[in-house]
Amino acid sequence: MGREQPPDPRLLTLRAYATHAFTATGAVFAMLAMLAAVDARWSAMFLWLVVAFIVDGIDGPMARRYEVTERAPIIDGVLLDLVIDFLTYVFIPAFALLRSGVLEGPSGILATLVIMFGSALYFADTRMKTPDKSFSGFPACWNMFALVVFALRPEPRTVLVLVALLTVAMFVPVRFVHPVRTRRWRVASLPVAIVWTVLAGWAAWSDFALPDWASITLLAASAYLAVVGGVQQTLERRAALLSVPRRSAGTPRR
Repeated sequence: MGREQPPDPRLLTLRAYATHAFTATGAVFAMLAMLAAVDARWSAMFLWLVVAFIVDGIDGPMARRYEVTERAPIIDGVLLDLVIDFLTYVFIPAFALLRSGVLEGPSGILATLVIMFGSALYFADTRMKTPDKSFSGFPACWNMFALVVFALRPEPRTVLVLVALLTVAMFVPVRFVHPVRTRRWRVASLPVAIVWTVLAGWAAWSDFALPDWASITLLAASAYLAVVGGVQQTLERRAALLSVPRRSAGTPRR
């Protein structure tokens, strides 16, 4: 039997740059979402944002598999991803919340500006990622927040309060899981994220006319993704405290 031929380096390089190109399609979907938002076509806007969300979930594993850092170093994949994420996760959803009237009046404008200001600082924070590949603080997922708001239609005051809380949460050292990269409980987190994405696409496709059970499931999936990182963090701290040996009553202090 002959030895297996090593892969063609040119093909590996092509795959790496194709991965960058795949990531860059997120900018195209962002523009399509923005054009829909300008025309107040909210279902179309969220459909394009869901497509961009799917691309963002796939391109990371592809980048690691095809070793883009080593084989396609001309393009900074991390920077490319951040630019697109700021458009799809922050700018367009914030615009939609204001343009749709969900946020209205001076308080709505202020809330929108707070979202933009806080998210810009968060995206530049070098402490964004934790050692377990989770996010430190709310990861500025305003696209997910906006879609849930459009689907469930809470009171405007409730939306304002949630915007304030989530903005503060961006800078609080509480973990939020990355459904793909955070290994702990990924067996649960990844399916929940997939369910969320399917329901989000369904909500946008149906002009946010979800049946009650789907709305409840969407809310439950959102709640899980919002709190599971903090739960993991709490359990780790508790385990660390319990692992510290206690000094017996008869042991003298030094």
